[in-house]
Amino acid sequence: MTDARIIRLFIDGEPLDLAEVEIESYERALDMRNGVLERTLLWTTPSGKRARLTSKRLVSLVDRHLAVIEYEVTLLDKAAPLDIRSVTAVPSGYSQAGNDPRKSRALGEGVLQPVSHSGQDLRAVLCHQTSRSQLKLACPEMGELRHRARRTLDRAIRRGPGEIRAEQRAYLDEFWADSDYEVGDDAAQQAIRFNLFQILQASARADGAGVAAKGLTGHGYEGHYFWDTEIYVLPFLIYTQPQLARNLLMFRYRTLDKARQRAREVNQRGALFPWRTISGEEASAYYAAGTAQYHINADIVYAIRKYVNATGDTDFLYGPGAEILVETARLWLDLGFFSERHDGQFCIVGVTGPDEYNTVVNNNAFTNLMARENLRFAVTTVEYLAEHLPDAHAALVDATGLEAGEIDEWRRAAENMYLPYSEELGIYLQDDDFLERKPWDLENTPAEKYPLLLNYHPLVIYRHQVIKQADVVLAMFLLRDQFGTEEMKRTYDFYDPMTTGDSSLSVCIQGIVAAELRYMEKARQYARHALLMDLNDVAGNVSDGCHIASMGGTWIMLAQGLVGFRDAGGEFSFRPLRPHDFREVRTRFRIRGNQLEVCIRDGEASYRLLSGPGLDFCHVDEPLSLTPDDPTAVRPCLRTA
Repeated sequence: MTDARIIRLFIDGEPLDLAEVEIESYERALDMRNGVLERTLLWTTPSGKRARLTSKRLVSLVDRHLAVIEYEVTLLDKAAPLDIRSVTAVPSGYSQAGNDPRKSRALGEGVLQPVSHSGQDLRAVLCHQTSRSQLKLACPEMGELRHRARRTLDRAIRRGPGEIRAEQRAYLDEFWADSDYEVGDDAAQQAIRFNLFQILQASARADGAGVAAKGLTGHGYEGHYFWDTEIYVLPFLIYTQPQLARNLLMFRYRTLDKARQRAREVNQRGALFPWRTISGEEASAYYAAGTAQYHINADIVYAIRKYVNATGDTDFLYGPGAEILVETARLWLDLGFFSERHDGQFCIVGVTGPDEYNTVVNNNAFTNLMARENLRFAVTTVEYLAEHLPDAHAALVDATGLEAGEIDEWRRAAENMYLPYSEELGIYLQDDDFLERKPWDLENTPAEKYPLLLNYHPLVIYRHQVIKQADVVLAMFLLRDQFGTEEMKRTYDFYDPMTTGDSSLSVCIQGIVAAELRYMEKARQYARHALLMDLNDVAGNVSDGCHIASMGGTWIMLAQGLVGFRDAGGEFSFRPLRPHDFREVRTRFRIRGNQLEVCIRDGEASYRLLSGPGLDFCHVDEPLSLTPDDPTAVRPCLRTA
């Protein structure tokens, strides 16, 4: 986008160029309480004059169109002429390094094409349009956009930077009051807050848009967003910032017509949401690890169900949500079939699950399990509307052309969903042929050969028994109430050793399940890996942007792995563990109009209702009920050994 951050400083005619000049000291700090990036440096010019430069940069979380830079220069010993120039420019095209598909593709020409420009007094204007998608950007002019940008600037000038900073601080005070996760360890605390702050930046003003895989931090994945939002980012937002979660789900609804069109393009009924997109169109260039990931439909529905369970927002469910449910259920019924070879069970073939090292497979367990949940939820929702809300049901029929017989077919498919299973191993198989592939020799694969996708041809990888991302383990985690602990243990013990960790989305899930199974050292290793993914540049690619989904996975890991929070069909529970690494843990959840604080200290978990009408939940297997008159409860944590 248009870059308005450039400020050029000249003292005595000498330019400040950090690569060339003598700098006595330099400090840059991200203030996550105030939402400001601060920089201070001391510069000695070639003529021996010392100057202190202080800058503060703020991108408003309150006004989505506003960014502010405060720039202050102080001459410390001698007078000198100053020349300060603010520059607004458009970056040239950028190129991809190597053959990493996670990076942006090469763009030989500028993404933004000039439309108009002008200047008057202290205000410069640049107007652009993207060359392909025709999105318009005014900095600060273009039609209606021009007037909106001018009003934003006029309002900002009237308020001044002090008032804008105060608004930013107030917004963040509220955010941290709802969303902070306190652990009492400085290093871990910094990483946790950095991750949560980046999620906020990516989602706070994403009204009418999705959250890109790299948020606003880099060019990786070309600004596209995936299933990451629904499975990894939304849980944090649902239980701490539910309005932001609703905004993101509404964006999916607003692209439903494009999903319907996409389904027609691939000769299917219903709607098929894009694997990677910006504005609703499919942007994946590689169908095997892209379009074939039909599970995106079920992932979105899973997030809708979690959101409704947590908030009780039936207006969303019985309106936009129901429409998505109908169209996604249609897709599953059309995609799969009742197989005589599998005794009439419903099979889904030729798809790719979350594990992109095994593509276009038959009966991917994750896909089938999540599709079953999608179909079940569609059946119960539509039947409820038909029985209890006839006007809403009539509106749904009008919007989707729903026929009564469809619901029976969805129920039949869900009840007869085929899941590949090994009686010998006592586990669900990742897909029908997973055991037929040759095991990859991970033990003797050199460290420099990871990630495998950058060092081996995809066809080589596809022929082997190796996993980029926990697939079946993820399904069992998401649908935890449907599986026993011993069953999960067998599954984890089988799949975890062959999971490479090449995906940033994998380690947080592996860590949560390891903690539940009391593999505590392994859980700690995975937790550290996920927590420091970006601050320590664990994967060596943070230059392309932060891993926003992994950051969301960090919260899931802490909230569900350590605090033991669970939502099973709208029944909430906690199974808190004694934290060996932290003296105290404190966090908050928003559930059904209530704000609940959970604190773990000295082997005990205390629950405190901060606001709301009251909340019923379970501590381990004991029912608890908190009310405004009786707002607290204290119970012992589970032992980890």
